[in-house]
Amino acid sequence: MSKNDLAVRIFFTGVGGQGTLLATRFVGEAALEEGLPVLMSEIHGMAQRGGVVESTVVVGEGISPTIADGEADIVVAFEPLEAARALPKCGPKSVVITGTTPILPFTVSIGQGSYPELKSLYRMIEPRVSMLLKVDAESLARAADAARSSNVVMIGVLAGTGLLPISRENWEKAMQKVLPDKLIEANERAFESGYRAGRQAA
Repeated sequence: MSKNDLAVRIFFTGVGGQGTLLATRFVGEAALEEGLPVLMSEIHGMAQRGGVVESTVVVGEGISPTIADGEADIVVAFEPLEAARALPKCGPKSVVITGTTPILPFTVSIGQGSYPELKSLYRMIEPRVSMLLKVDAESLARAADAARSSNVVMIGVLAGTGLLPISRENWEKAMQKVLPDKLIEANERAFESGYRAGRQAA
């Protein structure tokens, strides 16, 4: 597919405090650096810690940032239960990139519910999409001495898969735009860690 008729619909989901907004901006800025049209949604949901947060980016030719059910080309889920909840957005050709560290909903933490077994969540997702990439983003971030940058690890994975026609140079330029200088060095390590993982998985 050429850049002229490209249209990649990316659905982001996570919980408040995971850096979904930053990740969304990062992808949008990288596409702009590449010279690609971009449509971005507002963040939907309760952005305070613990609330569900959803956003979208459409890279390429599109008329709306809204992604209808079944139309997401890529789902980036920062939390595994949210990956399962995003299944209605997916179709048979969708790629799902999910973090593997659960964040317990409030109802579970106070004993009013239980968190599903991770294997059961993955079994629910895998048959309905073309690829499920499970990323232990928190461990990769810690190993890169960037413990607070698991969201950037996830974007590194997305970049490494090559699903978006964005050069490594333009990903790096985008990082310079969305992060303050004092955070660049640690986040470059986090991005590189995810990028390597994405290349291996693709």
